[in-house]
Amino acid sequence: MATDIVNEAGLAQDIEQLRERFTHTQALYREVCALLFFRYGITPTANKLYQLVRKGSMSAPADALTKFWEDLREKSRTRIEHPDLPEALKTAAGDLIADLWGKAQVTADESLGVYRAEARVQVEQAHAQVVQSQAKVDAANSDRKLAYMTLESIKEELNRTRLHVASLEEKSLAADRSRASLETSLEEARKENTALVQQLNDGHQKFSAQIDKLRAAMELADERSRSAEKRALLDADRERVAATRIHKELELHKIESSKIAERYRIELAAIQGQLGELRQTRGQLEGKLQAVGAERDLAMSEINHLQGRLNDVGAQAAVFQAQADEWRRKSQELQQQLLSTPKKVGKNAQRPRAVPST
Repeated sequence: MATDIVNEAGLAQDIEQLRERFTHTQALYREVCALLFFRYGITPTANKLYQLVRKGSMSAPADALTKFWEDLREKSRTRIEHPDLPEALKTAAGDLIADLWGKAQVTADESLGVYRAEARVQVEQAHAQVVQSQAKVDAANSDRKLAYMTLESIKEELNRTRLHVASLEEKSLAADRSRASLETSLEEARKENTALVQQLNDGHQKFSAQIDKLRAAMELADERSRSAEKRALLDADRERVAATRIHKELELHKIESSKIAERYRIELAAIQGQLGELRQTRGQLEGKLQAVGAERDLAMSEINHLQGRLNDVGAQAAVFQAQADEWRRKSQELQQQLLSTPKKVGKNAQRPRAVPST
């Protein structure tokens, strides 16, 4: 296990050195093939080469491996056919190279099979993506038909909305009343918030004043302690008693200041808690106010739209009324002409003779 770790570390170090010497991808892969085969006794494969180098495309290590085996076969054949070698050594070397070449060919075929499987998987994935794209196109066509049907339903909904105007107006009035109530509650919450902030500021001022008093008392105690230490040179016993008394007073002052600070800290925490609750309440009230305002704006928008439609209908009705008045006026003129025509005929005709009475 330790040997494998050392080999892996040495192999990684050698590959890093080869990276610095060879910048061309194919040259680097060929050198790594030679390093694995001749120095570490590892038969190189395309997958192993790509894991070690991680450079170029997936076909680069396969091409480099093929070129390495071709070069190795050519060089080995040249050495075997050298005239200085004995015939038995040539035969043994030929068998060895043939065996190595067979194993290398099997390994190369296995690597090629792996790459073919990966390529087949990629082709299947691409085909699946094409199927998904076609499904998306079909879904888009369905969505377009659905949009047309939705437009028709929207027209029907618009007709129903005309009947819903009255209820929306009532809701708008109710929303206005609710909004006024919420605004009143929000104003009261703001006043309470202001009062709590004022209380918090007063508490801070009182706490600062108390701290200043305690600090002055401590300074006074320190002054007393220093004066007592000076008098200790004259009267050691009396100074010792005075120092003890001053120390006790200082401890009492410290205890009292700690209690006062703790009490103000508790009061401050309580005030901050109340302030947080009021902020949460104010946020809830503002959220309700915004929701009511949005509902009222929507109702007003619908009312304005319907009012525009009513105005258009009223304008058309006015046009029809004007046309009706014009036809009525023409009808009256025609009747007057018909009535005046018999009178003119009577004036021009002869009067009949009177029949004498018997």
